[in-house]
Amino acid sequence: MRLDKYLTECGIGSRSEVKKILKNKEISVNGKVVMSPKVNIEKTDNIKYRNETIIYKEYRYYVINKPSGCITATEDNKQKTIMDILPSWVIKKNLFPVGRLDKDTEGLLLLTNNGVLAHKLLSPKKHVEKVYYVIGKKEISDEDMLRLENGIDIGGYITKKANCKRVSNNEINLTISEGRFHQVKKMLHGINNEVVYLKRIRFANLTLKDLKVGEVIEVEKKEITSYEV
Repeated sequence: MRLDKYLTECGIGSRSEVKKILKNKEISVNGKVVMSPKVNIEKTDNIKYRNETIIYKEYRYYVINKPSGCITATEDNKQKTIMDILPSWVIKKNLFPVGRLDKDTEGLLLLTNNGVLAHKLLSPKKHVEKVYYVIGKKEISDEDMLRLENGIDIGGYITKKANCKRVSNNEINLTISEGRFHQVKKMLHGINNEVVYLKRIRFANLTLKDLKVGEVIEVEKKEITSYEV
């Protein structure tokens, strides 16, 4: 692989930016400074940028604890997107969010450049679980929870089996295996209630752990799911 291609795929910069970096003698290969973008390198070579080793990864996976107020999109001319709030160390090349969270919803959002895995995670056939912490405007009774678990009409569609765990009189952790538009909010409407706060706390095998709102971590594919790609 050409050195300039390798560096761009590692997120160091665009082709033109990489050429400037090389010209400034900021790249070394196996201990020697290299200035030519045409040099062919192997993925096993020790390549450094400003004396820091560059680790090549074909696919990258990031988890963000999404804050309220930004939309789940790669770009938008009017509203702040999830991409706009990512820290500078995140390699954004070909990165996209897996699924979506509403603008006013917080919580776990996965971003990757692995389209095959993303498709599998979002496929209705895979029944990938998502857990939401929900605060209702009114009390959520045991009967309400049972209705949510057994499937509820959200407007011409009956939701699949779910799981509810009580947190308090009006708070539950709701586990679903679908991802329909505004599904959790519609499910609460189905029991004559309303969501006043919504946060996704688990997606597939991923959990927020101690990740603060707005914080990002990089994870490995094996931490997300056992699906082979």
